[in-house]
Amino acid sequence: MIRLKALDDLAHRLSELLPPGLEDTRADLEKNFRAALHSGFSKLDLVTREEFDVQRAVLLRTREKLALLERMLGDLEARLDARASDDAATRN
Repeated sequence: MIRLKALDDLAHRLSELLPPGLEDTRADLEKNFRAALHSGFSKLDLVTREEFDVQRAVLLRTREKLALLERMLGDLEARLDARASDDAATRN
């Protein structure tokens, strides 16, 4: 999940953007910003960078294995076709 400190920092920066006349309500608005950000992000299906990197590595390994298996299948099919051709030539 997203780091809570990052959300807190964003809420603080938003509160600093308030016009000078609203400075006395800044703490209350910052609290509301923080709650809204936490609520909004908690509803999203997010992953951490570490989880993303792990899944990326798994996907890369899977692609490599798939490429190898496709080459092996192609070789086996070629051998099978060659054998079928040899068998057909032998019968004639």
